[in-house]
Amino acid sequence: MEPVAIVGRAVVLPGARTPEALWEAVREGRDLLGEVDPDRWRLPADLVDGDGPDRARTRRGGYLGALDLGVPDAIRPLDPVFHLAWRASRDALADAGGGEGVRVGLVLGNLGFPTAGLSALAERAWLSGLGLGDRADRLGIPEADPRDRFMAGGPALLVRELLGLRGPAFALDAACASSLYALAAGADLMRDGRADLVLVGGVNRCDDLFIHVGFTALDALSPTGRSRPFHARADGLVPAEGAAVLVLQRLGDAVREGRTIHGVVRGVGLAN
Repeated sequence: MEPVAIVGRAVVLPGARTPEALWEAVREGRDLLGEVDPDRWRLPADLVDGDGPDRARTRRGGYLGALDLGVPDAIRPLDPVFHLAWRASRDALADAGGGEGVRVGLVLGNLGFPTAGLSALAERAWLSGLGLGDRADRLGIPEADPRDRFMAGGPALLVRELLGLRGPAFALDAACASSLYALAAGADLMRDGRADLVLVGGVNRCDDLFIHVGFTALDALSPTGRSRPFHARADGLVPAEGAAVLVLQRLGDAVREGRTIHGVVRGVGLAN
C-alpha cells in the first residue's frame, strides 16, 4: 500500500480526554476502569451479578461519567453515541489542521448493538403496543429521539453532515476489530482516489446492561474485570465506552503540505 501518514488524532475515553492523557495513563500503568454507576443499569446491581441466565459476571467497565462535550443543540436529544462520534471527529480534524478545499472521508467502526436510546425507544413502543404506555413513565424509561434507531450507521452520516465533509462516510461493524478495519478501509479510499483526508476510528456507547449480560452469556466477559490481551491469565473482555479517531493522509501529500506527522502506516493486516 502507499504509505499513509497519521496527521490528526483525538480521543474521548474513560480517564483520558486527549491522546497525551491516554499515553500518560498507559505509561504510569493506571487502571481507568471502574464499577458501573448505580443508575446505569436501571436495576440494582446485585440483581444482575452472577453466572446464571440474564446475569453479568462483573460490574466493572470503562465509563466516561458525566461529560459536557459541547454538542450542538441539534443533536443534544440524541443518544451519547452520536455525541462521542461528533466530538472525537471534530477534534481530530482540528488537530490535523482542518480539511478546507479537500475531500474528507470518514470510516467509523461502531458496534451494532442496541444503545441506551434505542432500548428506551423499543421499551416505550412495546409498552404502548400492549396498551401500557402510561407505565413507561412510572418505570423510569427515558424519552428517546426516534433517530436513535439509526445507532449503527447514523453517527457517521451525522458527523459528515455537521462537519461538512465532502468525501464518503460510512460505519462498519467487525466486532473487536472494527477500528482496524476502519483504518484499512480509510487507506483504501485514498488509494482509490475517493478522498484526500480520511477520519478513521471507533466509537462505542452500547446499552451497558445488554453488553454485560450478553457477553456473560457468550462466555466472553472477564469475571475478574480485567482486560489482559495475550496474558497467560487473560479471561475475557471488559466493555468500555468512548471514541477515538485518527486522520489519515497520503504520506507524500502530508510532507508537501507541512502537516504534523504522528506516525506512518505502511501496511495493514486484517483479523478479528
